[in-house]
Amino acid sequence: MSDTVDDALLSRLIAAEKVARAGGEKALAYFHQRDTLVVETKYDLQDVVSRADREVEQMIDQQIRAQFPDDGFLGEEYGLQAGSSGYTWVVDPIDGTSPFLNGMPNWCVSVAVLHDGVPVVGVIYAPTYQECYVAALGHGATLNGRRLQLDATRTLQNHVTGFGANSHVSPDEVGRILASILAAGGNFIRIGSGALMLAWVAAGRVVGYYEPYMHAWDCLAGYCLVKEAGGWYHPFNTEGERLLKGAQVLAVAPGAEADLKRIAGL
Repeated sequence: MSDTVDDALLSRLIAAEKVARAGGEKALAYFHQRDTLVVETKYDLQDVVSRADREVEQMIDQQIRAQFPDDGFLGEEYGLQAGSSGYTWVVDPIDGTSPFLNGMPNWCVSVAVLHDGVPVVGVIYAPTYQECYVAALGHGATLNGRRLQLDATRTLQNHVTGFGANSHVSPDEVGRILASILAAGGNFIRIGSGALMLAWVAAGRVVGYYEPYMHAWDCLAGYCLVKEAGGWYHPFNTEGERLLKGAQVLAVAPGAEADLKRIAGL
């Protein structure tokens, strides 16, 4: 990278961590008074949203706009605002809204930055765990400042695989995928936050994460983290309106890459 691009990247990395932490603390305050929140449904009864999601996204948007007015911004709740700088922020204010609203700790704030469509910054902050995952392209990945590096000896067979699904995926397909993981000698876990599970891939807590249909705001920060920790991810189409469409998501450590690619049909 040139010094100019590097400075531009690192300034956004610093901002991304700052807004993710601020968003996480605001969400955590709502988490402690979640019984007062009015819950609305979106796509179906399992796809829910509250004032907490909207206000956290608005706060992050306002802070990013103030510092980087020419950058694009895509949030789960308010959609895409185009930019002219070549950088686009992709934000999920609360990934894992269902666990959040039901009093479970497995939710997070996810902040990614794309440069010409490539995830170059990824920050995932999980306030209930007080864990902040941070990565920038070419600069590595960390968890609370500790460098993350995947262990190539961890495989589908000797570790656990993260899995997610929603109503865009048929029950038969869910069953087929889970049966394939088990038949290959693996096991699986699902926690209700795909972004957090991608961070766990980077941290070596799960050997991979697969979801047949996922949105950009759920996966792009985690993708940057996994890559910088030494893993692989299946590219997400970020061109134009494709950024708004759901797609197949897979991120995996080296020792399970072949098995999970086969199970995902890649």
